[in-house]
Amino acid sequence: MNSPLRSICLLLMGLALFFVCSSASRSTAPKTYQQALPGYRYHFPMDHWAHKGFKTEWWYYTGHLFDEKQSRRFGYELTFFRIGTGLPGLPDNDWALDDIYMVHFAVSDVTGKRFYHTQRLGRSGSDLSGASATQYHVWVKDWFAKALETDDETTQWVRLKAGSDTDTDAMAIDLTVNPAKPPVVHGVDGVSQKADCRGCASHYYSYSRLETTGTLRLNGQTYSVEGLSWMDHEFGSNQLTPQQSGWDWFSIQLDDGSELMLYVLRRQDGQWDDNASGTYIKPMSLAIKPKSSATAASMPMPSVHLSRAEFSITKASSWTSPSTKGTYPMDWRIQVPSQGLDLRVRPFFKNQELEIPGIGQYQGLAYWEGACQVSGTHNRKPVSGQAYVEMTGYAQPFTHRL
Repeated sequence: MNSPLRSICLLLMGLALFFVCSSASRSTAPKTYQQALPGYRYHFPMDHWAHKGFKTEWWYYTGHLFDEKQSRRFGYELTFFRIGTGLPGLPDNDWALDDIYMVHFAVSDVTGKRFYHTQRLGRSGSDLSGASATQYHVWVKDWFAKALETDDETTQWVRLKAGSDTDTDAMAIDLTVNPAKPPVVHGVDGVSQKADCRGCASHYYSYSRLETTGTLRLNGQTYSVEGLSWMDHEFGSNQLTPQQSGWDWFSIQLDDGSELMLYVLRRQDGQWDDNASGTYIKPMSLAIKPKSSATAASMPMPSVHLSRAEFSITKASSWTSPSTKGTYPMDWRIQVPSQGLDLRVRPFFKNQELEIPGIGQYQGLAYWEGACQVSGTHNRKPVSGQAYVEMTGYAQPFTHRL
């Protein structure tokens, strides 16, 4: 669920860019997009590629990294967005504005308790930005996520590159991620439902445990790092309704080899929407072993869908942003009785809020996305882990319809 905010940010800035940059004459008939409907069947590796028939799409990475001496810890977020403009295309025109692209890039210096973030904006119609529909490659200028060639074409080794590695005060990453588990599909019958209306949903899957190595540059120093990442890929054309004001999203990696994804959709009255849900992902040792490595890389990971009634999230404290004045929950107890989970999730530090500036008449947006630590019990045994949490709609009402 984590990324409808990403698509609305992209929509706002993309519309502004369109009015400023596009002067080509077009017909008035808008493009019609597919809806995310039940019955969708995933096919890997093809579903890693762009789905141009849907209006919004994002490829989202978060991770927890340590330097080679284990003396410094970092979190990172790297998200690539694609959103269709809805404009009819211009035949044989390489500069047709069919899609807008945006990247959000953030680094949490957990050891130093400082947060850094930036973004980049691009558009279709040139080779400077794009998302391929024939391979996994999405890019905005020289920032990219791209599948690496392997002996087994279904294996999803990916290189991530973002930021500047030349400016003294810049932040940058150059990472390779390798799935330790197959992808997991969220939702029911191929859709992750976000509201009761038809098509108010996305097709959504994750790589919940990615072994990660590479380099991270921050404030003039380059670190060799390794750790674990999480990847989400979602695509759809309409998700939220005016009655929904925001959401909380959790991706949790436990040291017993299991993972948990939860999202809570909040209504304008502050109550949970009934479409809140989640996924519990079993350790590999409990999964049914496939007959070949190729099958392992391409078949979804066994998982348990969690309805709204099957989990609870309660907050223990809160934090008010000195910049936006938004008040965010900061300490959560998460219970999933059916899976024997009783967890406490706390941020490594509080100020991990991203502020996205507005353009022209379009106001900016702010959301919290940060690295967190996890403790608690799983089937009454002590367990620890790490998490990323995203929260929207706290700094200002989230009233835009996607």
